[in-house]
Amino acid sequence: MTKRPRVRAPELQGRAWLNTGGKHLTLADLRGRALVLDFWTFCCVNCLHVLDELRELEEKHRDTVVIIGVHSPKFVHEAEHQAVVDAVERYGVHHPVLDDPELATWKQYAVRAWPTLVVIDPEGYVVAQHAGEGHAHAIEKLVEELEAEHAAKGTLRRGDGPYVAPEPVATHLRFPGKALLLPDGGFLVSDTTRHRLVELDADGESVRRHFGTGERGFTDGGPDEVAFSEPQGLATLPDGRIAVADTVNHAIRALDLTTGTTTTLAGTGRQWWQGAATSGAAREVDLSSPWDVAWFDGRLWIAMAGVHQLWTYDPEDGTVRVAAGTTNEGLVDGPGAEAWFAQPSGLAATDERLWVADSETSALRYVDREGAVHTAVGTGLFDFGHRDGAAAQALLQHPLGVTALPDGSVAVCDTYNHALRRYDPASGEVSTLATDLREPSDAVLVDGDLVVVESARHRLTRLRLPEEAVRVAEQAHRTQRAATEIAPGALRLDVVFQAPAGQKLDTRYGPSTRLLVSSTPPELLAGGEGAGTDLFRDLVLADGVTEGVLHVSAMAASCDDDPANEYPACHVHQQDWGVPVRVAPGGAARLPLVLAGMDDEAAQG
Repeated sequence: MTKRPRVRAPELQGRAWLNTGGKHLTLADLRGRALVLDFWTFCCVNCLHVLDELRELEEKHRDTVVIIGVHSPKFVHEAEHQAVVDAVERYGVHHPVLDDPELATWKQYAVRAWPTLVVIDPEGYVVAQHAGEGHAHAIEKLVEELEAEHAAKGTLRRGDGPYVAPEPVATHLRFPGKALLLPDGGFLVSDTTRHRLVELDADGESVRRHFGTGERGFTDGGPDEVAFSEPQGLATLPDGRIAVADTVNHAIRALDLTTGTTTTLAGTGRQWWQGAATSGAAREVDLSSPWDVAWFDGRLWIAMAGVHQLWTYDPEDGTVRVAAGTTNEGLVDGPGAEAWFAQPSGLAATDERLWVADSETSALRYVDREGAVHTAVGTGLFDFGHRDGAAAQALLQHPLGVTALPDGSVAVCDTYNHALRRYDPASGEVSTLATDLREPSDAVLVDGDLVVVESARHRLTRLRLPEEAVRVAEQAHRTQRAATEIAPGALRLDVVFQAPAGQKLDTRYGPSTRLLVSSTPPELLAGGEGAGTDLFRDLVLADGVTEGVLHVSAMAASCDDDPANEYPACHVHQQDWGVPVRVAPGGAARLPLVLAGMDDEAAQG
């Protein structure tokens, strides 16, 4: 048995509990079970990936393991209790969730990134921490160890967990994602939470047909056979079929409304990981959480939210490829191959531009016909709010949709501000068209009006475009997450990675780890930025810059440690951190970021 450090788990603190039937849970209530705390926030696509990764573990070990979601908000909207309630239903979270708007439990566990998983043994001690995606196999191995160890000690308690399912609600749509205007004036809507598509009449309410079983799955076929998993974006292809971004299936599907049959255009059903192919035959290349699709410049463009990129699908030769983005998360303009995005989630095409709602940077971006990326509104990962006026100082909050208007301007579904905004490239001004929407996620133009997908009100809402903008009291926000104080001068960056039990770093084809470091503003670092293969870096902070964000991207590959196995199972662990920092005398000279395992140096200290 691997010797593990024993760190007593801090108590769980927050505003309210969900999925417990109203019961307030304590660690004492859960003693005797292995706990997995999932620190998440519902804006974060990597957090949504982890929710999906944990489903199998949750089912397989349901009598010994309790997963607790700790919702720790980034955006102001995410601190609203009803928004958390909605997100738990929207994403099919079937375990207890602690709503922690003040980040109290986040701070107690010294969490630095979304998502982070913390494992607590049946006696109440923290035994592992994992940041990012790709850790489900490691956690399962650890859980099996804990089951054996504590069954032998008599400290394992089996039985039903504390999860209590909420009462279902009857509505025609449930957290719809995107909509498409059909040639006859009707609408096709992605009914995301119910894993189906719904065809509506022109009134936006009367249901014509459903496409999908209503259960999560990945099967082609007719209206009653096809299965989706949280579908989102919709776009019409030149042949009349409708492309569907089947988000959690990591696939692009095609619906033929004439026959009612859905087929798969692109994707394998597996999530793309670093090192996988970035171009090739569409049905043989993995994708990652495609969130929206649009036809632009002779190809289908895909907002690949899961890897912060734009990809394209070419129906002529049936291939996909990366068109823009590096997989690094942030806001960097330039040629497509050098640009950075942050969870692109909405697309709209004109003849000259592909508009992009870049949600995590609260930005409106666009791609020109030469493939270069530009930013119209937005400044970075941690600046957001509701401010109109000149685009250079205007603020959005996690927009998910964008719609091209006839006068050359664009409407932005400013999702977390519950507003519809407008950007006019001619004047460079941002204004507010409508407020009092509820998580608008898409809009389509119909006879001069906009039909908005009000996702959290489960409906389509028709709005007449106003002649004058709405006046809104401006608000500027920064993330509630506290900045880490670091000492001036030299800073040691340590990414902690311990291979799971029975595995080792995979060095068969060269270095098995990767580290990329940059900063906002770039002037924060006088040395140490760039790529390398070691999971540590000696950084040098520039004189005169007192605050900013360190961007750290780490990857490690581990494989089964069995010389007799010619084809060992291998796994990729990866995470991107955006760490707000403040330079101050007496600050830390070491910044540890746990990718997997425990920071022994901190535990000893």
